[in-house]
Amino acid sequence: MQDTFVPRKDRYQKMLYRRSGNSGIKMPAISLGLWHNFGNVDDFQNARAILQDAFNLGITHFDLANNYGPPYGSAEENFGKILQRDLKTYRDELIISTKAGYHMWDGPYGEWGSRKYLIASLDQSLKRMSLEYVDIFYSHRPDQDTPLEETMGALDHLVKQGKALYAGISNYNPEQTQKAARILKELGTPCLIHQPKYSLFERTPEKGLLDVLKHEEIGCIVFSPLAQGLLTNRYLKGIPADSRAAKTTALFLNPHHITPEVLKKIRRLNKIANKREQSLAQMAIAWLLRDERVTSVLIGASSREQLKDNVGAIYNIKFSDKELLDIEKIVI
Repeated sequence: MQDTFVPRKDRYQKMLYRRSGNSGIKMPAISLGLWHNFGNVDDFQNARAILQDAFNLGITHFDLANNYGPPYGSAEENFGKILQRDLKTYRDELIISTKAGYHMWDGPYGEWGSRKYLIASLDQSLKRMSLEYVDIFYSHRPDQDTPLEETMGALDHLVKQGKALYAGISNYNPEQTQKAARILKELGTPCLIHQPKYSLFERTPEKGLLDVLKHEEIGCIVFSPLAQGLLTNRYLKGIPADSRAAKTTALFLNPHHITPEVLKKIRRLNKIANKREQSLAQMAIAWLLRDERVTSVLIGASSREQLKDNVGAIYNIKFSDKELLDIEKIVI
């Protein structure tokens, strides 16, 4: 890691870029998410090195949310510090996104989709990151108790204020997505992108969402592409003591998820990846990118090595019919 960061001149030759829906924005095929590994409980210098390497690899999009940490807000604060130190000069080369929707502060206005919450949250996020605007601001999840017109109206308001350049949504089902897209279009702020959970082990977007996104000309950036680490070589021999799944306090992955059947699937998938001369993680990411409806795959990284391995997926995103069939037999 360099004390004075000077990015590689060939960085844009290393990445594949895809247009997000019908917009003028091209996203890197691999984007970096700061959900984990960038909070105050994590190693700041490691986080800084990962961000430097990401930019050098052609990753221009960094994805955050108000409550990423822990503690809440600390990922944005740390990102802001690294941005000011290393990437401030390159701000216009970056797509920076954040979100609001999940719990952030106490009381009835600290989560979900009200106009009050979304506007207050983005104001706080901008202060934490020392930014005048973000490129994308997302409604992080739909709110059953707030009219969709209010939530989308808040996104439109923030774009027209200049605090965000584009509006996005995350975790919306096909019907909600279609309605949100219509409202935003009528307001004059088209939805740029949708962020769903999608992987070889999580196929819900295939049940209508991807078709809606194509029809509405909305980009798609998928999160948890490696199923919280299951689709990596970490679990080929069982559950390592230092893995996320070994922590009984883990919210999204714990030992109950790692059944003998799941381990068998992982090992069989790994054999296909080996034949493709890819790591399991690379194949899982490439499998997502094979679909042109997927604009970008949002990865996390706890190390520089993991980041580089995942980015290597872009060098082979073509699959034979037999490979796809063999994969489908394993995961379905």
